[in-house]
Amino acid sequence: MKQKISIITATYNSGRTVGDTLRSLAGQDYASLEHIIVDGLSKDNTLEIVKEFPHVSKLLSEKDKGIYDAMNKGIALAEGEIIGILNSDDFYVDGQVLSAVAACF
Repeated sequence: MKQKISIITATYNSGRTVGDTLRSLAGQDYASLEHIIVDGLSKDNTLEIVKEFPHVSKLLSEKDKGIYDAMNKGIALAEGEIIGILNSDDFYVDGQVLSAVAACF
């Protein structure tokens, strides 16, 4: 049985970069994946971009106390046995990253 991987992405006004982040998660070959977006009430087009990606499992948009508060909110929502953080301006180098991570567990 595959372990579920939960990836948490905290966003705030990340419209310029979050698309790359979302595409890199959508392109992973590991199927048992949960992607959680925790947004700090962005005032740009971040949420519109996020809503274009059906792989996003959970979206929470509310005021927070900064990036670490947002990450902790995401961890609280996570259902996976493996939890990772992917920032809203980062992306995975290829589509096999999470498969490689899962193989280590």
